[in-house]
Order: sequence, then C-alpha cells, then structure tokens
Amino acid sequence: MNSKKITLSVVLGVFLTVFTCKAFAIQEKQVPEAAVENKETSKFDPSATILEHIGDSHYFHVGGHIAFPLPVILYTDKGLEIFSSERFEEGEKAYQGKYYQYALIKDKVKAVVADGKTIDETATVIDLSITKNVASMWLSVLLLLIIFFSVASSYKKRVGKAPKGLQSLLEPVILFIRDDVALPNIGYKYHRFMPLLLTVFFFILINNLIGMVPFFPGGSNVTGNIAVTFVLAVVTLIVVNVNGNKYYWKHIFAPDVPFWLYPIMWVVELAGIISKPFALMVRLFANIMAGHVIVIALISLIFIFKTLGIAPVSIAFTLFIDVLELLVAFLQAFIFTMLMALFIGSAVEEHHH
Repeated sequence: MNSKKITLSVVLGVFLTVFTCKAFAIQEKQVPEAAVENKETSKFDPSATILEHIGDSHYFHVGGHIAFPLPVILYTDKGLEIFSSERFEEGEKAYQGKYYQYALIKDKVKAVVADGKTIDETATVIDLSITKNVASMWLSVLLLLIIFFSVASSYKKRVGKAPKGLQSLLEPVILFIRDDVALPNIGYKYHRFMPLLLTVFFFILINNLIGMVPFFPGGSNVTGNIAVTFVLAVVTLIVVNVNGNKYYWKHIFAPDVPFWLYPIMWVVELAGIISKPFALMVRLFANIMAGHVIVIALISLIFIFKTLGIAPVSIAFTLFIDVLELLVAFLQAFIFTMLMALFIGSAVEEHHH
C-alpha cells in the first residue's frame, strides 16, 4: 500500500513538473515582447516570473496568449464603475471611465491624471474587482458545496449502511477532525464548532491543492496570499473571543498574581490574544508561498542557463519539492485547524482547581 502511494505521488509530481515546464516555455517566448525596451532580446527574468505567479491578477491565464479578462468593479466618491479588465493593455494604456481615468499600476487599479501614469490623489477609489484569487476562491467554494451536499445526500439515503463512493473517502477525514482535533482540544462543547473547523480545513486544503496545478483552472496563489490568511486569522480571533467564558476573561484581566503586576499582565495577555491568530496567518502564508517560489525558482534554472544539461537536476529537485508541497498542502490545513481548535478550547474550557 505504501509503495502505491509513493508511486502515485511520483507520477503526480512528474505530471505537475511537465506542465510547469511547458508553462515556462510559453512564458519564455512571451518575455521578449513585453520586456523589450531597445528592441533587443531581453534575458529571462526569474524574479518577475516568480512575482507574477505568486501575485494576484485581473486576468485568468489559460496558456500562451489566451487569458480571460475579469470584471473591474470600482467604488468611487462619484459613483460605481464597472468594466472589463481587457480595457487595459498590458498595464500601459489608461481607460477613461465615467468618472475618472484608470490605469493598472503594479496590478492595482488606480485613478490617474491626463498623462495616464501619475496617480490622481484627489480621487477616492475602492477596488472591489473580481481578481484571479477571488475567482479561484469562488471555484473552491463551489467545490465545497458540491462535495458536501453530495456527502450529506449520501448520509440521508444510506442510513445505517456502510459509506460508499465520495462518502467513504471523506468520512475518515471528518471523523479524524472530530475525534483527534475538535474533541481533545475543545472538549464536550466541540459539536458547536465542528462546522467551522471542517469548513476551514477543507477550504484551506482545496485551495492549497488548486494552487499546485499550474494550468487553468489552477495556478492561483490563494492561501499564499497574506490577505486571505489575514481574514482566516481574524475569523479565528473573533470566534475565540466571542465564545470566551468568564474564566477565560478572568485569566486575562484578573490573573492569580499580585495586584501590582496587573498592568504588566494585561499588556502581556492582550498581546497574546493578537499574536496567536497572527502566528496562524504568517505560518500558512509563508509555507504555501515558499513552496511556490522554490518550484518556480528551480524550473527557472533551465531558462537561466539555457541548456538541457541542467534540466535533469532541475526537474529532479522540482519533483522532490512537488511531492513535499503535496504533503505540506495537507499538513498546513491540519495545523491551522488544530491550532484554531486549541485556541477555542482555551477560551471555552471550564475552571479547574
């Protein structure tokens, strides 16, 4: 059984590596067109490629020159603006909207003055656009709904029967989250938080796996985006402190220490309240982003040295990192869910002498 799992991981790693190489080969052909300043062929820029991959975009790239433009939604001080991102040409051409002139500056939509490059400081523009990461999150949410509605339907139809199909695949995972994550860390109140823990676990896992696929509809760096992990951390912060009981707050504001130490303990405990979700945010963001950066950097070696001699070494290391990143995808989803359950448990546990 273990040999089958190893073989499957190796095949998947080779599959991802081959498609990554093809994507880079296409991108290598495109770089001279976008980066030529003096009509001479420019060198492959790995840093630009890495930043493009881990960053967000107003286009959903399929391959080569094919990309789906995504809608740009801007809330301005004069009203709402909605138009397609295809109005921008490689971020160099400004688009005259109804209220302001807009341009893509470092993948951010900004109101600009007549020259099309200088940001208009007098304009108030809130960007609510549907970007690649947003579209990818919608895809993951759709997958979650399909998966769990299907599993729920199976439980209703197969009452008292052995699980079958997708139900048999997910039931061990669900029971693992319940018996080894929620129950030991939260206690008998675990059932209140099971929907949240399962949602967070599968949301992170699915987005981690989608981010590993280098072609459409994958390739998005959702869980490697600090904004996404920040929101997950804020959700954890709110859930923990809203459900905190009197013993939790007493430990923070009236700990069992001399009275004159209270001001110091308040600072320490309040810092701890913020640092716990902050650690969750940074851990998930750093681990996922680092995996993407390392894979692209290793593949980039082929195009930097421009020789097939380096390809076997590059592909071998990339294959190893791909398999490791597959493990990290599951591991980070588990760690985030485990720590969330631990923090919730510390807030709802009863006082013991």
